[in-house]
Amino acid sequence: MTTKRFTRNLTVAGGAAVALALVAASPAHAETEVAEPDTFTSAFTVMATPDQVINNDGVATPGEEGASGTFTFRINSDQDIICYDITLTGVTGEYESPAKTATHIHEAALGEAGPPRIAFPNPVDDGSGERTSSGCLQGPFTTGIESDAGTDTGEGFTLAQIEANPAGFTGDSHTADFAAGVVRGQLTQIPVEGVDTGAGGTAAQATTDTTGVAAAGAVAALGALAAAAVVIRRRRSQA
Repeated sequence: MTTKRFTRNLTVAGGAAVALALVAASPAHAETEVAEPDTFTSAFTVMATPDQVINNDGVATPGEEGASGTFTFRINSDQDIICYDITLTGVTGEYESPAKTATHIHEAALGEAGPPRIAFPNPVDDGSGERTSSGCLQGPFTTGIESDAGTDTGEGFTLAQIEANPAGFTGDSHTADFAAGVVRGQLTQIPVEGVDTGAGGTAAQATTDTTGVAAAGAVAALGALAAAAVVIRRRRSQA
């Protein structure tokens, strides 16, 4: 009732002022939803778990017990396009974040805090109890979070930075009950179309190369196999 009365009582001038305020508050440049490109320069997976969550002070702040997330990212850094397939399992409650969405890639190494660089549409329940989200975004990117310098934390960021140092980036999502993060995990490189990007090797060789990088890396490697299969199935279905 209050919202309706407010809407009816807006004058033309008042409505114009609100519209101008919204335009002024919106980023001058923001990512665009685009079609999937024909090729990718790299691909990454994230096996997100509640035990990897930390707060902005770098203190371990576990997320929702029993929750998990799988993030698959395919990148064309030449066109600054990132395609994403995100699945959250066991996540409850409403999303909440000071950013424009609650699902992100942060520039943050393992065990460290860092700013969001890309904000993705929040996964929604697909009817199975899992929350999913898929699509492709093209930069320049915005997050809705202001840096210490007074600029958006996505400003100036390019996907080539992920390719240069994937271990320096993490994927996560946030809810009202788990503001620091409901699940989180580091990016791990996976094969593109069955061939390890930039190495000329096979998918099996790529998997072998990921072993021996500590327990967290072993979990990520298992996720890489599953994520690679998802990518291949997705591309075949589109073909």
